[in-house]
Amino acid sequence: MLTKKQYDLLMLIHERIRRDGIPPSFEEMKAALGLKSKSGVHRLMTALEERGFIRRLAHRARAVEITRFPENFATEKAPIQRNFRPSVVQGGRGVSVREGRNCSPDGHPVETEETITIPLIGRIAAGTPIEAIENGAARMSIPSVMLSKSGEHFALRVKGDSMVDAGILEGDVVVVRKQPDAENGDIVVALIEDHEATLKKLRRKDDAIALEAANPAYETRVYRDDQIRIQGRMVGLIRTC
Repeated sequence: MLTKKQYDLLMLIHERIRRDGIPPSFEEMKAALGLKSKSGVHRLMTALEERGFIRRLAHRARAVEITRFPENFATEKAPIQRNFRPSVVQGGRGVSVREGRNCSPDGHPVETEETITIPLIGRIAAGTPIEAIENGAARMSIPSVMLSKSGEHFALRVKGDSMVDAGILEGDVVVVRKQPDAENGDIVVALIEDHEATLKKLRRKDDAIALEAANPAYETRVYRDDQIRIQGRMVGLIRTC
């Protein structure tokens, strides 16, 4: 059984992973939970790890895997403080979430209460833009807790290293909610001049759109508003081991 603070922290990590694909920093956890020091966060994280709710990945900053949820997760609302505001990710790695698969006798994934199948429609560049969609879309099973409560979703496999400081590595699968717009700071799939797509952080100013990398080796690219179409917002990340 979890204490209230342990439960709050687990739900905070879950909500941030579902929305942004990465967990909050220790500083953000401290602020959200009203703790006086990061040592309190360390104690809560250790307790969650010892009880088998999370797994911390060695030698990677901000790398946390949620391995299970408490029994009351499906029926009890998470008491997360709503004054939490994430800061811009400056470094480290992201979350590693196991890919859940349930297959029919013919080998195709099927939906369960825990997983939902969504299209895996190709590769997305996180560096040099590539074509948005490849022919012959496959499907893959995604843990249902990673998906937004409404809307359509699709998955894309990442190619490139321009988002490594946001915890998005080459070979990862990003889960994207289809939507034609997004807010500043969201990580989006942006279609450039109707034929190339890239995964970047969105910034708008007047009639210009900046697509920001999360790697200092890459420059921010600025486009006219009419050159860019938002295809969706990243809501989750899967790293297969």
